[in-house]
Amino acid sequence: MKTSKLKSKAPLLTWYRLCLMSRKIDEKAGLYIRRGLGWSYHARCTGHEAIQIALGLSFRAGKDFLFPYYRDTATVIAAGLSPLELILNGLSKAGDIASGGRHMSNHFAKPAINIQNVSSCTGNHALHAVGVARAIKYYQDDVIAFSSQGDSSMSEGYCYEAINGASREKLPVIFVVQNNGYGISVPTFEQSANIKISDNFRGFKNLGIFECDGTDFIDSARIMADAVDFVNTSHCPALVHAQCVRIGAHSNSDAHDLYREASEVEEAARHDPLIKLSALLKQAKFSDADMHKISEELDQEIEEACRLAELAPDPDAKSVKNFVFADSFEPARPEQDFIPENPQPLEKLRESINRTMVEEFEHNPHTFLWGQDVASKKKGGVFNLTKNMLEKFGNRRVFNAPIAEDFIVGTANGMSRYRKDLRVVIEAAQFADYVWPAMEQIVEMGHDYWRSNGQFSPNVVLRLASGGYISGGLYHSQNIEAIMSHLPGIRVLTPAFADDAAGLLRTAIRSAGPTFFLEPKYLYNRKEACGPTFGKDYAISFGLGKLRRLGSELSIITYGNTVHMALQVADQLAELGHSIEVFDLRSIKPLDYEGICRTAKKTGKVLVLHEDHLFNGIGSEVSAVIMENCFMDLDAPVKRLAAQDIPIGFAKALETAILPQIEQIKAAVIDMLGF
Repeated sequence: MKTSKLKSKAPLLTWYRLCLMSRKIDEKAGLYIRRGLGWSYHARCTGHEAIQIALGLSFRAGKDFLFPYYRDTATVIAAGLSPLELILNGLSKAGDIASGGRHMSNHFAKPAINIQNVSSCTGNHALHAVGVARAIKYYQDDVIAFSSQGDSSMSEGYCYEAINGASREKLPVIFVVQNNGYGISVPTFEQSANIKISDNFRGFKNLGIFECDGTDFIDSARIMADAVDFVNTSHCPALVHAQCVRIGAHSNSDAHDLYREASEVEEAARHDPLIKLSALLKQAKFSDADMHKISEELDQEIEEACRLAELAPDPDAKSVKNFVFADSFEPARPEQDFIPENPQPLEKLRESINRTMVEEFEHNPHTFLWGQDVASKKKGGVFNLTKNMLEKFGNRRVFNAPIAEDFIVGTANGMSRYRKDLRVVIEAAQFADYVWPAMEQIVEMGHDYWRSNGQFSPNVVLRLASGGYISGGLYHSQNIEAIMSHLPGIRVLTPAFADDAAGLLRTAIRSAGPTFFLEPKYLYNRKEACGPTFGKDYAISFGLGKLRRLGSELSIITYGNTVHMALQVADQLAELGHSIEVFDLRSIKPLDYEGICRTAKKTGKVLVLHEDHLFNGIGSEVSAVIMENCFMDLDAPVKRLAAQDIPIGFAKALETAILPQIEQIKAAVIDMLGF
């Protein structure tokens, strides 16, 4: 790539000041570590300052989006963080603008100017940068997303997915790879056949590749300018590979002398960017006195920042419960106050989901949908759930994604950062069984809101076809609600009726934060799951179960497919003179604790039923709630009935033997009635 020339010596003092500031703050961090006062995690930027400052100065505060990584001290200083803000972060103070002390030290952010709060999972924010770049392109904004990371992160699959997706979609994103030759103790040659990591990506169409000496300020500034110009003129992504040096250890917990020779460390020190820059200043006729004056000014500024930071309050332990869940939409009136607009004919569960998505896309023009097969002409997904949406809303709002679940979920997180009223609905995988490659991004979504101290929530609904009873075998029958609901900050919903699906899905889409909407695919077209339509404002609050049948002798608490089995059993036993109550959880997280306790206390006997595996299933949680709150009201021990702890077999006989069946449920209820 052709590079431009440095037009003046004016940037030299700016570079020097920023470089020296980052160096001095790194040194302060080391002192705080030795005193046991802060920076329990610290990764020095020494050896990376030239490319980091070039990156930081390329970022336009409050306009572009910057995703830094934990070594980016100089980057964020150049991008707009003050010494006080950095030291508050290092000391994990309540006034830390990145997270209020909730995230690790040296994890920099300032959401107010679009410096994003990122995780510790190396490089996973590359997908978030691609996602927000997708929004930038859609809204035709003069904005660039920057993803900064180390060379070892480029071995991660999601980094390949990010670059592949950005290249295919031609997105305005720049990936800056700072290659210092090591991933902690693992040298680059043990991670990649190409020592120059950018060579791994030369086959990616539309991707501009730029390389520079990341210890050289002029070269780094030229290349960053060229990369920005490339993105602005070609409207395609760029990858900047900056060869740096790691002068010290990976972090404060790393003993690099155990795997590096002294001669190698000495050689790295000869490429110190600060020494190179000092030589440039002298060539430009700046005196030692000029540089000494800058150093003294910085010492005073940093000492004052340290004084103020040390006096600043620590986080309040009582605040830990703040910002676990983002704000949920509250319906204007309770569901029982709605009158069906179309009581007949009844709507199928599949139809209600499709209709509700269409209505919500009309309600909020900043709503988007993507996934596998969701926009293939008239197909409308594997189960036709997105039918006609492509025709109604166009390929810019409804589109297919690669078969890359991490990419689907990670870019949803990123795109939702563009504006607070933006909503993303994704088919996170074709079947719930295939969502596991996205697990890291799902965990990330769960703590984004808490980790950022309430400054960002990924407003994403993750739709998944879930459950068995379709002879689907190992990878078309799994239930994932217990695993997902274990994650803080994640909501989980499982409707068993069409009207519930509409009401819960509307609430999920209009709410902030991530919500799993698990659709029992066996019920998509089943008559027993049909329901009336209640109109475009019908919504159901999270955390409210529903009594499906009143009874007095025993309660079956259940959800999803087994709701209908429980109702059949209740009907059959009613003919024998028994009164069985059926309570449908609907909302797995949050749970309806009051509803659970109310039915348990009323009947005194409870069977908790679900089709997920027994061990560590939702039944365990419901049973614990009852035992802790209703023990004195019980007439029998709480019993659980669920799938055996065996993978789901494909042959019908095997599936039947593993999943709960009506005769099993009936036998369990009769046994409990006789207790």
